[in-house]
This record gives sequence, structure tokens and C-alpha cells, in this order.
Amino acid sequence: MTTLPVRPVTDVPARPQPAAPRREHRLRSLDGLRLVAALMVAVYHYAGRGGEVARAWGTSPAEQFPTLHSYAAYGCLGVQVFFVISGFVICMSGWGRSLTSFFASRASRLLPAYWAAVVLVTAVFALPVVAYEAVSPSDALLNLTMLQMPLGVDRVLGVCWTLWAEVRFYALFALCVVLPGVNRRRVILFCAGWTLAAALTRSVHEPLLDLVLMPEYAPFFIGGVGLHLLHRDRRDGYGWGIVAVSFLIGQHYAVRDLWNAADPHAFAHRTSGGIVLVVAFAFVAVGAIALGLLNGVNWRWLTTAGALTYPFYLVHEHLGWPAIQLLHRTWGLPSYATLPLTVAAMLILARLVHGWVEKPLTPRLRGVLNKAR
Repeated sequence: MTTLPVRPVTDVPARPQPAAPRREHRLRSLDGLRLVAALMVAVYHYAGRGGEVARAWGTSPAEQFPTLHSYAAYGCLGVQVFFVISGFVICMSGWGRSLTSFFASRASRLLPAYWAAVVLVTAVFALPVVAYEAVSPSDALLNLTMLQMPLGVDRVLGVCWTLWAEVRFYALFALCVVLPGVNRRRVILFCAGWTLAAALTRSVHEPLLDLVLMPEYAPFFIGGVGLHLLHRDRRDGYGWGIVAVSFLIGQHYAVRDLWNAADPHAFAHRTSGGIVLVVAFAFVAVGAIALGLLNGVNWRWLTTAGALTYPFYLVHEHLGWPAIQLLHRTWGLPSYATLPLTVAAMLILARLVHGWVEKPLTPRLRGVLNKAR
């Protein structure tokens, strides 16, 4: 009697394993663009607007910089550049991550330097020699939550309104894309749905919808997400469509909000064409990075530049005022020397915040949040 051969266990086909999340190499050119956007905003705050900075200079920056101030007024659009970058980066970092991991990554990235900046600005403004009024201790403590904007509390950091927009974008992306699982179809639906909902929000005049959907900033975040689709596949027609529509809507809102030709008291008159050009720069620059056209821009120092951008962005405005006052009015340095020296001083301070606060606290906070499931 013959017996049938027994099939070896090793011949059993292995079950297919899920694909590992795609690992993205660091785009150093994106780090460089971050620094460019931060410097745009800094030049705007130091030379492109009036208000508190005029107290630091002693006179209007328009008198200090008769030519530069007209160009510096466009520096506020560095925020739109940041938003396009953020859309690209958040889509890239959220791909293949759980909701817990995504939350831990974003919170650990934002909070340590932010807490340090709030404490620094509050402490410096409390000094008797500084001629700027600090917020109340209660308001300063509430600012640590990053919820001062919706609660109507005085801000310690002038730039924190942009962080509030970022947080709302993170929440929308997390709930609509990361929670159910990131894939191309879901990202496309998210971009299309948000674009349509934000457009309809303008016609219903509902403050809550304005707060959640941010119609004036949504096109920049959505455009960045579309650019990440092109980074994954430059032939993606939906990605190209998302980017094109986002640019067209985004430039409309930027011109509407920043074109001040009719205001006779405006510090500087921006042209609509100039605003559109800066918005186009935001999309084209991130697009060139997404399509790999700037892969050759891979210098190591750009990684350091990218690391310093966030703490520099947080501290430069309010701590720049006493620095300008010290250099220009107390020490008598000319304006065109004071401006770069103030920027350099804020970069040095950002390096200290990065080294002493972000480096030790960011991985620890991320670990704690990842474990708190």
C-alpha cells in the first residue's frame, strides 16, 4: 500500500504582509524654504509695519527704511508660505501613522519651543527696563495651553494666531484622514470636501463654520496637501487639479485681505500683482521641492536652518523690539546695521531654545504621548 507524500510545512505559501509605511528622506530644500518664510515675516515685523515696532525704532520704520519698507510690507505673506509647507509636511508625516502617533508627533513638535517662548517673552516684558507691558500672570498661564485665541485672552506671542490656524488644520486632517487611515482616495476627498465646504461657508455667514473651516487659509493648507500627492506621483491629475484650484482661491483671499490701496493711512501700499506673485512663489517653491527639482539643494546646514526656524519664528517679534531699542537707540547703531544684528541675535536665541529645550524635551514628550494610549 502506497502512501501519499506529505507536503513540507515550508512549502505553505506565506501570508502577505501589509506594506510598511513609506519612509520619506529629509527634504533639506524644504528646511531652507522654512527659513526664507521666517525671515520674510521677521523683516515685515521689523521694517514693514508700524505699531509697537515704531516705539523700538523711535520713529516709523518707513522713515528708517525709505526704500526697504515698501518691499518689507509683503513679508507678512511668509505666513501663507508656511501654510503651504505645512499642508505638504502634515500629509507626508501623517501617511502610515496611527492617530496616537500623529498626535504625539505634532504636540511634541509644537509645544516645547512654544512653552519656552511664552515664558521668555513674559519674563523679559516683566523687567523694569523693558518698556513693553506684559500680560497678566493668569493670561500668561492660559497662553501655555495654546487656546488663548478662542478664549479671547491677551496673547503673549503676536504670531500665535498662525499656530491656532495650524492646530485647527491638524485637527481636521487627523479626524478626516488619519483616524480612518490615510490613502490617496481619502486625501483627495478631504481636499475636495474642505474646498467646497470652505467656499459655501462664505455664503452662509456662520461664525462657527468660519472658525472651523478657515476659508481664507484653507486653500494654502489644501494646496500643500495636493503638492504632496504630486510628490508621491507627479502624474497624479487630481493632485494637479487640487493645487491649481487652491492657488486660484488662495490668491483671491490674499489680495482681498492684504491689498490696502484704498486705505490712506496704510503703512505701505501693496499692489494686487505683488501679492499674487508672492502667493505664486509659495506654490511654485513647494512644488519644485515636491517634484524633485531642488533635490540638488542638499547642504547639511539647511537641516540646522530648518530646526531653528520654529523657535526663531516664535521669539523674533516681541523680543526683537527690546533688541532694536538697545542696539539703535541706546547704543546708537544705524538702522541698516541694527536690522541684521537683531535678526542674528534672534537666530542665536533660537539656537539656544532648540538646543536646551527642544532637543531634550521633544523626544521625551513624544514618548510619553505615544505610551498614553
